[in-house]
Amino acid sequence: MKVPSFLGSKLPNRSADVPTTVTAIEDTLIRSCVAGDSDAWRAMHRRYYPVAVAFLRKLGARESDIEDACQEVFVELVRYLPTFRGQADLKTWLYRLCVTQARRVRSRSRTLRLIREHLQSDAAPEPTVPPATVTESTMVERLASTLDKMNEGDRLVFVLYEFEGLPGKQIAAIAECPEATVWRRLHYARRAFCDALGLAESEAAGNE
Repeated sequence: MKVPSFLGSKLPNRSADVPTTVTAIEDTLIRSCVAGDSDAWRAMHRRYYPVAVAFLRKLGARESDIEDACQEVFVELVRYLPTFRGQADLKTWLYRLCVTQARRVRSRSRTLRLIREHLQSDAAPEPTVPPATVTESTMVERLASTLDKMNEGDRLVFVLYEFEGLPGKQIAAIAECPEATVWRRLHYARRAFCDALGLAESEAAGNE
């Protein structure tokens, strides 16, 4: 997992130059898909499947769930693409579909986990393992754990901004919240990462 380089930086303004329509390539591809061109659908899948996989993973979908979640994303894409009016970037729309599926698989995984915990509640506790030396791999695990502990809104904003590089206005459209809420959630998410790394916010600010 890529470690974001935001520590100690000010919030850059990414609200400018937000795409408001699909590109010419996307427009042609969408029209061909809607017309029933099987080659176009294969091209659509090749173009956006890796995007969906990467985004679902960053949203916390388990590896065992990602394939099914991606299939559901593309089922929704096939079903609703004829209604797409090109008023937003196609990737933005894809992200929204992924958010819905990630929420569903997390809910399903949470239910299964609760069932397992209930069934194993009488089992003997495992011995405590001493903390390992902090290495790159343990740091990545710590960051992944921090993402898992974030609430859904903060995690979505953090992933879209720090990992996907989207501007605030586009994130607000995907998260369906005011842009001011985007920056507030990003602030809380960044603070959580500072805590996970054992840095005070004042220390991080000193890295500017």
